Amino acid sequence: MQFFSSDFKLGILGGGQLGKMMLYETRKWDIQTKVMDASAEAPCKIACNEFVQGSLMDFDTVYDFGKDVDVLTIEIENVNVDALEKLEHEGIKVYPPTKTLRTIQNKAVQKLFYTDHDIPTAPFTRFAYTSEIKDSINNGGLSLPFVWKSAQFGYDGQGVKVVRKMEDLKELPNVECIAERMIDFKNELAVVVARNTKGEVKTYPVVEMEFHPEANQVEYVICPARIDASVAKKAQEVALKVSEHMKHVGLLAVEMFQTKEDQILVNESAPRPHNSGHYSIEAAYTNQFEQHVRAILGLPLGKTDSKVAGIMVNLVGAEGYTGDVVYENIKKILQMEGVTPHIYGKKQTRPFRKMGHVTIVDENMARAREVAQQVKETIKVISK
Repeated sequence: MQFFSSDFKLGILGGGQLGKMMLYETRKWDIQTKVMDASAEAPCKIACNEFVQGSLMDFDTVYDFGKDVDVLTIEIENVNVDALEKLEHEGIKVYPPTKTLRTIQNKAVQKLFYTDHDIPTAPFTRFAYTSEIKDSINNGGLSLPFVWKSAQFGYDGQGVKVVRKMEDLKELPNVECIAERMIDFKNELAVVVARNTKGEVKTYPVVEMEFHPEANQVEYVICPARIDASVAKKAQEVALKVSEHMKHVGLLAVEMFQTKEDQILVNESAPRPHNSGHYSIEAAYTNQFEQHVRAILGLPLGKTDSKVAGIMVNLVGAEGYTGDVVYENIKKILQMEGVTPHIYGKKQTRPFRKMGHVTIVDENMARAREVAQQVKETIKVISK
């Protein structure tokens, strides 16, 4: 099939920043795109050939959107999988396949998948409703503290809460959920695995993630991770095992914990381009967005090695600011060497909303980390 400068049409469900960065690559190759998002202000709107406003969770809307594309992909998991399944049965190529999406969409199902396939993960208990947790604690079935996770519709620190005392349960929605044992970990790591329609597989280097203590969002992504080669090898092997059993097509980002004993435990996976791979735009030979496009179109996968050390800093809305966004001191960070800001195109900021990211590249990792700290302290996402 001819993808370039042709009638071929790629559909993308979700019009956020991941879609927008994917569109940089489709424009580079002159691939026609059609995007759907619920918001008329979606970042993707300016860069696709055709934009449709509609609910990603509505069966008819998703089905009608997908009928006239050749390949359909996602940039967010919260989509109507029943509609995708019908499209798949009717011959539309859907990547990641709906089977992969169903497994990943529900965190309880995802965790069971890991235990069923002997993939190391933190011990957990599944509950139909949050209200059942109290009885379980009182009966000695569960002990505090633990991590509560909503089974569905959680993302970017939403739907995740550390429960340290009984009162913490009161604030939580009464939904299907899991209670996961808290892991005393040394590092949070991630590996992005690419798999194309022909079964070719490549992994990106292991990255290390530093988290914001309150917001439960990544503050820094560091590539390569500052860990022993033996630990990195183990992380790559675990990620490949997840990929092999998931049978995804496209990218799979596998987030993991490195325990104090250097064990690797899978936290969760995402079947799409991911925050942990943003550094690759400046630091890798083939960035994750180009790789995702290559994979879903069955093209040969690109080289995943890094050219230089890369650190990514998330730009999130500062606390206490809501409204028209202002990137304070952006000129100052542009004066720093090896610093590239990416602004996602969201006009309204609110506390902890992902508004952009900044990549810092340098041959020297320690220097890159110093500059990343300066960037973090300099640029502020505020409102007018």
